[in-house]
Amino acid sequence: MIERMGLMKHIFLLLLLFSSLALSAQEESQGLLWSAFRGLEYRIKAGFNIGGTSPIPLPAEIRQLESYKPGMQIAIEGNVIKWFDKKWGALMGVRLENKGMRTDARVKNYHLVMDSKDNGHLEGAWTGGVKTKVKNAYVTVPIQGIYKVSPRWDLKLGPYLSFLTSKDFSGSAYDGYIREGDPTGDKVVVKNEEATYDFSNDLRKFQWGVDAGAEWKAYKHLTVYSDLTWGLNSIFRKGFESVSFDMYCIYLNFGFGYIF
Repeated sequence: MIERMGLMKHIFLLLLLFSSLALSAQEESQGLLWSAFRGLEYRIKAGFNIGGTSPIPLPAEIRQLESYKPGMQIAIEGNVIKWFDKKWGALMGVRLENKGMRTDARVKNYHLVMDSKDNGHLEGAWTGGVKTKVKNAYVTVPIQGIYKVSPRWDLKLGPYLSFLTSKDFSGSAYDGYIREGDPTGDKVVVKNEEATYDFSNDLRKFQWGVDAGAEWKAYKHLTVYSDLTWGLNSIFRKGFESVSFDMYCIYLNFGFGYIF
């Protein structure tokens, strides 16, 4: 709750900052003319992330996805664009965003470390149900090349860097059994309870990937945008073995923007 309040505080401050910039830009047209003369353009965006934290490809241990809930994942961003000519430019921004999901899956021989009320600490090959909750917050810096296809359409591509500011990767295992150590180990049944796990402290602080998107100018200042962000390094730190495969952030970010 404290981390969420802290994130909302940052979002409020960012909105306040950009609102002040917008008012200042309207009142001081000479500043915008100065920026335009030097090929600079300022944009703000607000939208939602929808996607998930997933292994690529989906491992054989995950037999069936019972449910998927993306939740309300907000993203707020400010950009500065330097235009080199009428077609090409470079973009740099700062984005405050949430990335998360809730899933329920059936797995077989899924390596897992968990804590059971009846059986204590367990590690081994789990067969049964697995519920997972991911709720992370990031400060992300996109660095992109931008190409103006037409007066209304822009295409963007480039890397991004993300810093983890709030973290939650936890869940439970239920209605199944675990073979301690490996698939041939002693069988421990988890039937009338949910054994829990929490890998939040094993998440990487820094992540990076590719950000590709398009933006359409609906009116003089209003835009509609969509960006696909694809993580290229695992969300878990090096040496983490409680889950036997790497997982990556793959999200579609969409919403509205304003051009000053």
